[in-house]
Amino acid sequence: MAETRTTRERIRREAAALFRERGFNGTSMAELASAVGVTKSSLYHHFPSKQALLSEIIELTVSRVTPLVRAVAEMDLPVSERLGRAVVLHTVEAIRDQDALACFVEEGRYLAPDFMETHLANRDTYEQLFRRIFEEGIESGDFMEQDGGIAVKAILGMCNSVVRWYRPDGSRSPDEIASQFAHFAVRGAIASRAPAPSERRSPT
Repeated sequence: MAETRTTRERIRREAAALFRERGFNGTSMAELASAVGVTKSSLYHHFPSKQALLSEIIELTVSRVTPLVRAVAEMDLPVSERLGRAVVLHTVEAIRDQDALACFVEEGRYLAPDFMETHLANRDTYEQLFRRIFEEGIESGDFMEQDGGIAVKAILGMCNSVVRWYRPDGSRSPDEIASQFAHFAVRGAIASRAPAPSERRSPT
């Protein structure tokens, strides 16, 4: 049983790296079997299809991170601090699990309908945790009036971008990047509303 579990984990790890590098559609099961060092028949013993493999990579990542963000959302802390902590957590986890997060962000769109339903439900549950923080902040007056759904998508889009450009040998550590993202998110949420160009009065 231990050997089976180890092989399955190796398959997921190698698959996530290949899917990130070549894309889900650009990676064959034969290439994956070669990277793992197993036969194709052994690969299919663990995963009946490439779709099932992608789905498991994505869902294991979401199921691991969701409880962590939920715990932050439920903390007895000011709403701005909870938002900052949630952004830091999401960003650090995205860097830590970069290949799997890239599968979630970039390759999840290729899931077949029977897998897509679960993927979308879990994604929406995760986003709702951030929306809950935002809506509490708007209701309390700590955050400016805005569309919480759009704001959350913008913040998560910023955080998820690290899967494309983060490099371990870069000039900033994961914690430094996460802290800066949190600063942007919180400042953007509480910023005073500036008048739009169309609302500014022309000098008379």
